[in-house]
Amino acid sequence: MANVDARKGLAPMREKGSTCYNGAAQPYFVNSSYATALFVGDPIVKNGTANTAAAGTANKFAAGTLPEVEKSTAGDTNPTTGVVVGFEADPDNLTRIYNPASTERVAYVVDDPDVVFEIQADSANPIAATDIGSNANLVYTHAGDANTGLSGAELDTSSMTTTATFQLKILRLIDREDNELGTNAKLEVLINNHTEEAGVVGI
Repeated sequence: MANVDARKGLAPMREKGSTCYNGAAQPYFVNSSYATALFVGDPIVKNGTANTAAAGTANKFAAGTLPEVEKSTAGDTNPTTGVVVGFEADPDNLTRIYNPASTERVAYVVDDPDVVFEIQADSANPIAATDIGSNANLVYTHAGDANTGLSGAELDTSSMTTTATFQLKILRLIDREDNELGTNAKLEVLINNHTEEAGVVGI
């Protein structure tokens, strides 16, 4: 049975080892000057500054308390801080489940480098057993979906190798009835090139 093409970016699954992921996420700042939409499942990276004024609902976050983030650039040596799992509610549009371009927002991000994520491999190459343990980069062939609010990020199967500066480390194929080796396989990965932890060579 062929794998369903159902990309959704990165979704937290568990901690390294056997510890359950507890749902923890940290608030970060998206500046209105950032002209790119963000979606749940998007990998993001700190850009070296923070909110310069109070932010969030009722200005509950004081200036300087929210590191500012942008979408991670796909490709070798480009780091990632974490993955968006939600946004602070927009009181003017409670149904909005993504963040449009050029919109100030507080994003909630899983930034723990020990969290394991699910991601779909793109359709460029089928995943084989010999790819498990490799490192790979992100790819944004598809845009995020404004209807579902989910990211279009995938694992770039044309990039799989052992390079330590690559963005993701493939841990294993997800053991599920609707998933198998091949095109659009769903994989467990760690963020390998993480701003909070050094990357390692793939196998």
